[in-house]
Amino acid sequence: MSIGFEVTDGVARVTLNRPERLNAIDSAAEAALEEAWDSIDRDPAIRCAILTGTGRAFCAGADMKEDGPDGLAYWARTGDHGFGGIALGRRPSVPVIARVNGVALGGGFEMVLGCDLAIAAETASFGLPEPRVGRLPLDGMVTLPRRLPRTLAMGLLLTGRRMGAAEALEHGLLNQVVAPDELDEAVDAWVREVLACAPLSLKAIKRSASDTAHLTVPEARNARLPSLVAALQSRDAEEGVAAFRERRAPDWSGR
Repeated sequence: MSIGFEVTDGVARVTLNRPERLNAIDSAAEAALEEAWDSIDRDPAIRCAILTGTGRAFCAGADMKEDGPDGLAYWARTGDHGFGGIALGRRPSVPVIARVNGVALGGGFEMVLGCDLAIAAETASFGLPEPRVGRLPLDGMVTLPRRLPRTLAMGLLLTGRRMGAAEALEHGLLNQVVAPDELDEAVDAWVREVLACAPLSLKAIKRSASDTAHLTVPEARNARLPSLVAALQSRDAEEGVAAFRERRAPDWSGR
């Protein structure tokens, strides 16, 4: 199976599983990613997702050995739904943590940029090498300049060079960098922090941050997003206050 999917205790794990191709994404893997994000959004019990790869790579990007549509046809067909929409941070609705176990190039790097949190092994590296093979980093060339100062972003985009994990952390593209044998422990710690929060609150925060970035601050603050209204009117909003007053851990219901 090109994409592994499992759910344990409210946490979905999506695993890119083509180690012989450095987890490069072909059409079957892209369709499976779409289905994984759909499955997460259909299941209210899922509160967090982890995206990772098998073997020595996170993801080497699009599979250039596959006979698929040309670049223009792919651009026209996918729109903002490349890799199931994760590269632009549009899917899924729950927080997504990138567990970067190795190289993240092209679409792999774009998916890391689209995740909400990113924890990487110190041996990981990142890059958008598409111009070196006459292609375009369709998502990365619009997301990276919004994450980095222009000169830093263009330095990566116009050279296709790789960036190490330490440099990515320095530039704020990662939350944490650890030794490879400490990666699982670090990711688990972040998962615990996420699960301590009310699930509807997190969905509303993620949607607000994504959907209001183009608005002025007053407009963004007053945007009547359905996820925001649902969180404010939720049972969990009452439970959180009650738990605080009673000095106990809240029992989130997600309703």
